[in-house]
Amino acid sequence: MSHNTSDSDNEITTTKAKLFEHDIHQALGGKEVADILLWRNKKVSAAILIGMTVIWFLFEVVDYNLVPLLCHISITVMLVLFIWSTAAQIFNWNAPKIPDIILQDDLVEDLASIFHRGFKQLLPMLHYISSGIDLPRFLLIIFSLYILSVIGTYLSFVNLLYIGFLCMLTLPIGYERYEEEINNLVGNFIMDLRKKYKKFEKRYLSKIPRRSVKEKKTM
Repeated sequence: MSHNTSDSDNEITTTKAKLFEHDIHQALGGKEVADILLWRNKKVSAAILIGMTVIWFLFEVVDYNLVPLLCHISITVMLVLFIWSTAAQIFNWNAPKIPDIILQDDLVEDLASIFHRGFKQLLPMLHYISSGIDLPRFLLIIFSLYILSVIGTYLSFVNLLYIGFLCMLTLPIGYERYEEEINNLVGNFIMDLRKKYKKFEKRYLSKIPRRSVKEKKTM
């Protein structure tokens, strides 16, 4: 019994946790979206961050409604394009062009692929954790979801979306730069949880009386 326990403890201590099977760029799709989230295309990433910050400011601080905001943005864009096009004809300037990044089909396909792949990985993972095989991780996710629900009661939906967007533009690049440190931190945390669960199981759960298989068959 003690030999098995020591083997399981050694297995826990030697197992290293890793958040992603591949590098973070491949985990995010390895294309234009991954470049944006990892700030490899700094101009586009900064433009998106500024744009989302302005939208958050208009919704949360100025109290804009969605329909007037969309209408005013469309009016502003059309006026800018009209003035720019007229000035280009008069002064022989270059006519305005819509950035190619907006018209790329690959960008939308990459976004859809990332969400689809993440959803396909999330459902089996939740099913596996909910089956009770990995109780420490199950309790950790339950606790995390509860904390998120508490935070959601004090923040509006727009604020949550904006915070999530900021996390998308900061956490991946932070993980890429400090991958080893984060993996070690997460690994140590998970190993500590598993050790505590093993002690709890040995002290309490293993002492719970259970019926044998023969008794179940006779009944």
